[in-house]
Amino acid sequence: MRFRATLAAALWLALSGMRQEDGVRRTPIDPMTLADDDFARHRDPAEWRGLAVSRIEFQEERGSWRLFRIANVNKPRGPLWFVPHDNENAGFEAALAGVRKHGGVVIAIDSGIAEDGKRRNAAVDRGRPIDPNRNFRDGYPRYANTVLADYRGGARPIIALHTNSPGFDTSASHCNRSDRPGRGEVSIRFCDDVMQPSPSRSRGWPFDDDDTLAYVPWRSGTSPATAWCGRTLDKADFNVVFERVAVTDGSLSNYALLRGLDYVNFETQERGLDPAALAQSRDRLSAMIDRALSLCARR
Repeated sequence: MRFRATLAAALWLALSGMRQEDGVRRTPIDPMTLADDDFARHRDPAEWRGLAVSRIEFQEERGSWRLFRIANVNKPRGPLWFVPHDNENAGFEAALAGVRKHGGVVIAIDSGIAEDGKRRNAAVDRGRPIDPNRNFRDGYPRYANTVLADYRGGARPIIALHTNSPGFDTSASHCNRSDRPGRGEVSIRFCDDVMQPSPSRSRGWPFDDDDTLAYVPWRSGTSPATAWCGRTLDKADFNVVFERVAVTDGSLSNYALLRGLDYVNFETQERGLDPAALAQSRDRLSAMIDRALSLCARR
């Protein structure tokens, strides 16, 4: 009886197009029908031509997760685009433009299980919401393996995309402490024992903005020049922050470095959802992406 029930469930999954493997459920979806805010900005069918979209769902430890996977069916071996924060809208815009142009696969975290468009995943059984970019830890293999599954299939390098508040927390910085105080540490003017900036010399667009930059991780005890693509981007006059990694902080940058994965993170200032402002942030990210792939991507 149990065998028949299992067989019936497997048959239903096959007929519906849904796949469930190792506790991870994958469902093909029509992006034109999604109420999700990122997809709702893109209702032109032409934008989705040649792209296959699926929803990925699973549970691990105290968190329930929902991801969107967008694959270029004609160019599957492009980058693995990662958009961890559902409230950083220009990151999704740049990833969608990037996967159409350069191929590969987008993995975008959807916080909408609890509430759409939030930075952290609040779909938890207990405790605080989870930062999707701080969940790459040995104790949570399903999360990391699911996000990075396409890397093993040849989608590389990993390109993480973020937007953040302007400025930086001057009290936490070892330099430029006379600047007007901001939040966090995302600025080419911020420095400490971990974040070591190398500003653009010419300050040409898109690097006329202190918050538009590339992060590249490097292993403590070696040279920053060992960071994947770091020296190349520095010579190409990017704003580059070299992130020294000794012990992982749970971020994808640390996880990727410690496992030898090709990784770069592009950041720009969050400018809001006004179409012109959103386009400006997207275009700054896209400019860094296009230039970096021309210089660093393996052929």
